[in-house]
Amino acid sequence: MIERAKKIKWLLLDVDGTLTDGKICMDNNGIETKNFNVKDGFAIANAIKYGLNIGIVTGRNSEIVKRRAEELKIHEIYQNVKDKTKILNEIENKYNLDRSEICYIGDDINDLGIMKQVGFAASPNDCVTEIKKISHMISSKNGGEGAVREIIEFILNSQGIWDKIIKSYN
Repeated sequence: MIERAKKIKWLLLDVDGTLTDGKICMDNNGIETKNFNVKDGFAIANAIKYGLNIGIVTGRNSEIVKRRAEELKIHEIYQNVKDKTKILNEIENKYNLDRSEICYIGDDINDLGIMKQVGFAASPNDCVTEIKKISHMISSKNGGEGAVREIIEFILNSQGIWDKIIKSYN
């Protein structure tokens, strides 16, 4: 698992159930809200600062997701995606990557196709059974509760970068 994580240059993230707890709250006017974990955001922002490229690939379309991605300076955002493997092909070609250099974090069966094709497949603890079976790493945390942070820490520790991030705050 460490050898796989050492190779990662790109991290692609699902949103609902991965960056969030999967709950979608909507008011009477159809205004949607989502809860994002600040610890995940901290890890994402620092990973980007230290050279990891990050993208969002989600099956839904949400202005909130776009705003959060912009706030964190996420490189690529793909919304309303039906076939996530097409995005994998696009990222691979656009950035001249090998699939062994790409990690995907997902939680549900719509993530199966892409997760089977990346070099490092990871998931929150509360993902569905089918995802657990193919994940190289399963976080001890649930989606929206620090799972992304834990996985990013693992990747950056494997690459010798996490200690640099910690030292930058001392």
